[in-house]
Amino acid sequence: MHNCGYCQGGELLAKFGIKICDLSVSQLILFKEQSHPGRVIVAYKDHVSELVNISDEERNAYFADIAKAANAIHKVFHPKKVNYGAYGDTGCHLHFHLVPKYENEFEYGGVFAMNPDRVYLTDEEYAEMIQKIKDNL
Repeated sequence: MHNCGYCQGGELLAKFGIKICDLSVSQLILFKEQSHPGRVIVAYKDHVSELVNISDEERNAYFADIAKAANAIHKVFHPKKVNYGAYGDTGCHLHFHLVPKYENEFEYGGVFAMNPDRVYLTDEEYAEMIQKIKDNL
């Protein structure tokens, strides 16, 4: 799609994320806003809106990608819990936000904000975080 950051990449993606790598049927993206250290997005490879738009085999592979990403997040950042959010009302591209939650943090025990707009990192800090995630996939 012409206005989809997941499909087009480049500046559209750079507004909110940095691509980490491709997984089996998805791409793993670091969410730039890091109020929840380690927050990532797992975006399905094709521009589909719903889980029901893909085959059982593709859905199972997609959830395996999500689990792989979550496992890396647990290893690197040691959250108490990872919250999983699937939205896409406007962009209509199937993707999950994996949001590490830490006890005593500002949103612990509640729903995470889509973009708290509180914490942004330097390019070096993003690169270091991305490398740690890659090393643990």
